[in-house]
Amino acid sequence: MHLPTAPLLADGPALQPATAGGSADRALFGHPRGLGLLFCTEMWERFSFYGMRALLILYLVNALGWSTARAANLYGTYTGLVYFTPLIGGWLADRLLGTRRSLVIGAAVIALGHFTLAVPTMPAFYAGLALIVLGTGLFKPNVSTMVGQLYAEGDPRRDAGFTIFYMGINVGAFLGPIVCGYLAQTAGFGWHWGFAAAGVGMLLGLLVYLLFRERYLHGIGISSARSAARRGEAPPAAAAGDAQRVIALLIVALFVVCFWAAYDQAGSSMNLFADKHTRLTLGGVTLRSTWFQAVPALFVLIFAPVFAALWSRLRRRGQEPSTPRKMAIGLLLLAAGFVVLAFGAHQADAGVQVSALWLIGAYLLHVMGELCLSPVGLSYVTKVAPVRFASLLMGVWFLANAVADKIAGALAALMDTLPSLTAFFSIFVAIAAGAGLLMLFVVPLLERLAPTVD
Repeated sequence: MHLPTAPLLADGPALQPATAGGSADRALFGHPRGLGLLFCTEMWERFSFYGMRALLILYLVNALGWSTARAANLYGTYTGLVYFTPLIGGWLADRLLGTRRSLVIGAAVIALGHFTLAVPTMPAFYAGLALIVLGTGLFKPNVSTMVGQLYAEGDPRRDAGFTIFYMGINVGAFLGPIVCGYLAQTAGFGWHWGFAAAGVGMLLGLLVYLLFRERYLHGIGISSARSAARRGEAPPAAAAGDAQRVIALLIVALFVVCFWAAYDQAGSSMNLFADKHTRLTLGGVTLRSTWFQAVPALFVLIFAPVFAALWSRLRRRGQEPSTPRKMAIGLLLLAAGFVVLAFGAHQADAGVQVSALWLIGAYLLHVMGELCLSPVGLSYVTKVAPVRFASLLMGVWFLANAVADKIAGALAALMDTLPSLTAFFSIFVAIAAGAGLLMLFVVPLLERLAPTVD
């Protein structure tokens, strides 16, 4: 589909198809075998992250008695830092540690953080959050970079591979809130059982990775600078157009901020809306408010194969939108989801406990927008980023998420201060729709800056 001019195989000759799963490796449904291992590793890390995230703001408000504004601001700071530290972790992987070593250290620190949260004291609570932030910084940019390294230069399977990988993220994101939320909100267990369950998930992911790494990821994940030095070679040199590629990525990152600032209301204001304003029964089944955090992941699992097939079919017909155009469509779908939620909020403003279908309908449109932006965005970074800065620029991608999540927390803090819930959720209609329309306008510029991404 979108073909890079510079290779993104961070280890040079060590990552040729024979060892790195290039075009010759089609053992996993037409994709490299290593994709399955990274799928499972990321699945368990996301189980831990989304399982804990489903609990965090509800724990602060319901168990500790914090105000919505205070809880939302801490939530935004935490999630913002989770996406800021990958910038540092990506640099360390590129220059010092290599992606595989960074991933192992990060996973171990994340697990320790979740188990620390399970200790029922405030010092342990803050220490646990800090450990998760630091561990995620080492883990997150490197697992995504390794997926990109599985595919040789110009391999048309890359976007579909990232969509499959994205399904792994969402298997974990579906199971985490169900398991951790059940333990946290069930008599006889409690919040700290939910936090501990998240740590068990991360340990399982680390164990799977260590057991099968050499078998399925041989040669993947050594920093380009270090591996080149071992072979007596100079580090990768600058290539023509590198500056334009970086500028294109930075422009796209601005729109990514707008997307996630709205989308990530899921863990804060939308989570509180589920807990306080939504009827927790559906079709005769009693629900837990934390379970709504699993709904987006379930929709991703259902629709990710549909979108992967759609992009492939459009590519064969020569009609596939460019990545920036897909992302603009994603922003507009996100805006449509908040329109649905604003209608539900209008009923809640009248004092009615609203149907769960309002939230579910909003999440459906949000996920369709997410599938137009997030997995293809990860693929876009691995194709456009200059080879010298592969993990670092993946960190920049997550830095956009960091800024977005801090903004998301600050906006969620307004939930109880605005005159109505309808007015509150309308803010996100305006943010997402405005950004989507503006991005459609700048698509030609982005296509000129990165002309090899067709």
